[in-house]
Amino acid sequence: MTILYVDGDACPVREEVFRVATRLGLPVKVVSNGSRPVRPPGLPNVEMVLVPEGADAADDWIAERAGRGDVCITADIPLASRCLAKGARAIGFKGRPWTPDNIGGALAGRAVSAEMRERGMQTGGPAPLTQADRSRFLSALDAEIAAAKRDEAAPPPRAWVSFE
Repeated sequence: MTILYVDGDACPVREEVFRVATRLGLPVKVVSNGSRPVRPPGLPNVEMVLVPEGADAADDWIAERAGRGDVCITADIPLASRCLAKGARAIGFKGRPWTPDNIGGALAGRAVSAEMRERGMQTGGPAPLTQADRSRFLSALDAEIAAAKRDEAAPPPRAWVSFE
């Protein structure tokens, strides 16, 4: 069954995820290290997972468990990359699906921004989430869930074999 993993400490679209998951009967795991307390929604399909404090504790927990047929909701590009490597799908809070085709460029851009900040340059932060972003997220989440269900139902990918 498809599981939705939410990088919960700074997720502005939790309520949208809960609505979609409840409508589709999917389990949700909201993973947080408690640095920003998240109130449980009181829904039977939503599990709040509290991991020990640490910079990547929530990311590690999600990356260890997410796999083929699952969807990770995160703005964290390295976490999205780790989930994709395990066969899961990943989507950003503004509805941008992370894919093997775009994750490399996103990781490179993140590295450039980090280097600029280390040199004292301003890189700006993410723009506030708009209603259009929320709408785009909901549409993209439905599409990613449908694709994840197809992934889950399909036979596992075959390893490439050389006949030399």
